Amino acid sequence: MSYRFPGPFENLVKQLSGLPGIGGKTAQRLAFYILSMPDDKASQLAGAITDAKSKMKYCSVCGNLTESDPCSICSDESRDRTTICVVEQARDVAALERTREYNGLYHVLHGAISPMDGIGPDDINLKQLIIRLQNSDVKEVILATNPTIEGEATAMYAARLIKPSGIRVTRIAHGIPVGGDLEYTDEVTLSKAMDGRRDL
Repeated sequence: MSYRFPGPFENLVKQLSGLPGIGGKTAQRLAFYILSMPDDKASQLAGAITDAKSKMKYCSVCGNLTESDPCSICSDESRDRTTICVVEQARDVAALERTREYNGLYHVLHGAISPMDGIGPDDINLKQLIIRLQNSDVKEVILATNPTIEGEATAMYAARLIKPSGIRVTRIAHGIPVGGDLEYTDEVTLSKAMDGRRDL
């Protein structure tokens, strides 16, 4: 008969393994680590999770994660209000903000169109984007969805909805990562890199 861990430990491993990117072995290692933490540190971790869950919400304007509504980006008068960058998830906003290259507004879709998974245009935050664009000062919408089949489909669908309004619609370029070798780059990425070439 194989050894079984006590119920509370098994439950902790089960909850941790439900997190994205965490397999069974990693969940078990994390569970052992959490149980070896001093009581006050473990309580702080549990408290931080509970606190974040109870205080964080989605911005009613852009859909980004925030503690206050509207979020700090939507409330910042110094940001360029003529551009909106459309992303799939709130974590994409954080990634773009780290570049310090973009100073406009955002719109978070909370997903991408995926008929295979039963996700249609009405299941993501797309209708709110169209409503938001009406009577706005927005001159350009940057579609920064992921370079996946679902991301491309979502970008194409959004572009078809927005273009009749006369607002410029652009798509972020996809190509070779910095430090990458052409030899090891897949055909789709190489094709996108060629399409997205620019003058020097």
